[in-house]
Amino acid sequence: MTKLGWTILTVILVAVSLFLSVLSFSSAPEGGFRDRVRQALPSFGRASPGVLVMPVAGVARDAVTDSWGDARGGGTRGHRGTDIMAPRGTPVVAAADGRVEKLFQSDLGGTTIYIRSADGHWIHYYAHLAGYAPGLHEGQVVKAGEQIAYVGDTGDAGPGNYHLHFGVQRMHGGEGWWQGEDVNPYPLLAGTAARR
Repeated sequence: MTKLGWTILTVILVAVSLFLSVLSFSSAPEGGFRDRVRQALPSFGRASPGVLVMPVAGVARDAVTDSWGDARGGGTRGHRGTDIMAPRGTPVVAAADGRVEKLFQSDLGGTTIYIRSADGHWIHYYAHLAGYAPGLHEGQVVKAGEQIAYVGDTGDAGPGNYHLHFGVQRMHGGEGWWQGEDVNPYPLLAGTAARR
């Protein structure tokens, strides 16, 4: 690209950034014009979760397989996470720095944890847990690699099917822990995200 081309590209990016910064102070309701513009534009500067810490202690990156989209519920839905097999009671650790947003019991996930990343752009979801680490509570700040729970088979995992279901959601402004856009966590766990 020529010097003139780079200059024009820089001017366009600066103009888009200024436009978005003005929108971020707008009083428009969530889901309105501001959010539609942000979603339509390329994600220049949008945070990426990068490569995450393996959330199950002692499991090597190359031991994890990509189960994204596999049939679940008798073929009624696709799998929206990565299952990491491990013995019952194996420590589960935070995949990244963040804050515990919700400790929750659900029919499908069983004992679960939702942790919002430090930058607020991502939710890391841990399901089928045998239990929480002692003292873990909502609002707690956790560091990558810090123990948060134990591998189990709660929810619809099935008795003896011990594993961690790990999910990642991209969060947009104002979304709660139960919302967000599912993202395949496998590249983030396998260490291939940085090459994408």
